[in-house]
Amino acid sequence: MRILLFFDLPVKTKKQRRDYTRFRNYLLDEAFDMMQFSVYCRLCNGHRWKDSLKKLEEIYRPKDLLERLLVTEKQYERMRLLLGE
Repeated sequence: MRILLFFDLPVKTKKQRRDYTRFRNYLLDEAFDMMQFSVYCRLCNGHRWKDSLKKLEEIYRPKDLLERLLVTEKQYERMRLLLGE
C-alpha cells in the first residue's frame, strides 16, 4: 500500500511557517517522500499504514486541509508523469 498525502497549510505568519516546517519535517522523519509541494507519499507494508494514519491524525489540526489517499502498489505503478516543456 501507499499513502498519498495532500495538504494545504497557511504560511502567512512566522508561526504558521514554523508549524508548516515542523509538519514537513515530521513527514520526512516518518519516511514520506515529497512528490510535489504539499504532496507526499509513503510506502507501507502490511498494516503499518494504520499506524501512520493514526499518528497523522494525532498531529492534524482541524483548521488545516489534509487529505489522504490509500492506493495499492499496482495502482501506484500505473501513475503517469506528464512534463511540460
